[in-house]
Amino acid sequence: MSRTNQSSVSEFLLLGLSRQPQQQQLLFVLFLSMYLATVLGNVLILLAISTDSRLHTPMYFFLSNLSFVDVSFSSAAVLKMLDNYIVGSQTISFSGCLTQLYFLIVFVSMDNFLLAVMAYDRFVAVCHPLHYTTKMTPQLCVLFVAGSWVTANLHALLHTLLMARLSFCADNTIPQFFCDVNILKLSCSDTHLNDMMILVVAGLVMIAPFICILISYLLVAGAVLRVPSTKGKWKAFSTCGSHLAVVSLYYGTIIAVYFTPSSTHSAEADTAGTVLYTVVTPMLNPFIYSLRNKDLKGALRMVIGRKKIPTR
Repeated sequence: MSRTNQSSVSEFLLLGLSRQPQQQQLLFVLFLSMYLATVLGNVLILLAISTDSRLHTPMYFFLSNLSFVDVSFSSAAVLKMLDNYIVGSQTISFSGCLTQLYFLIVFVSMDNFLLAVMAYDRFVAVCHPLHYTTKMTPQLCVLFVAGSWVTANLHALLHTLLMARLSFCADNTIPQFFCDVNILKLSCSDTHLNDMMILVVAGLVMIAPFICILISYLLVAGAVLRVPSTKGKWKAFSTCGSHLAVVSLYYGTIIAVYFTPSSTHSAEADTAGTVLYTVVTPMLNPFIYSLRNKDLKGALRMVIGRKKIPTR
């Protein structure tokens, strides 16, 4: 029996974080402040890297792409919620929900790929320092990023098209402030194919980069332990510290929300976890990467102070 391609639900209701007017006003100010901080911090990182020739290296090339993805990811997740607070409506159209889902999948996938590529970059820098420039060529770096964008868009397109074929004819309330793959629970169609694709394809997109990161840092740890001096060990480890902090924050929140049994946490904990990886993590990344990085802090001071950046 054929199924209709048209959904009987024309819009969804995003329950958000609170339905109390006073709390909504506070949340609007809070999330707007965090979003502006995210945009400002990551744009400053992009400006610093683009204007300082000392930062035209593979590591900062990947970091600039990560900053762009973080701004885009936060925009895709937060702007609709802020708009809903302004207009006083918590609805999102069916097509708008699918569009938001598409871009969120793209940027989540890009985060995974870029973090994996950056881990590989640190592996080459620590384990093969003499061959770093010959291994991490500009052509290879561009290929890594371009391949990541193509794969992320194909991944998002697959799930969006599979979602568009479903019918939603009952409850239309989403217990989040954005649309994610959990809207499958609201469908009255057979979601077996969607569930299988999420398990196989989305699982691969999440797990494969994570395994690459683990392998890279196991090899880095082995190389660092073989360094005879304590100072040398600390210097080698410091080149990876910022990236490890970002990886731990990003994957820690995602694992807590999506890869733990639902019986072990509440809806409030899920919401807190999604806020962490959609809003807090993109906001903190610029601070984490610039906190102990003298070159990046110097370039940021030049950008903010509008001084001429010295070249070497």
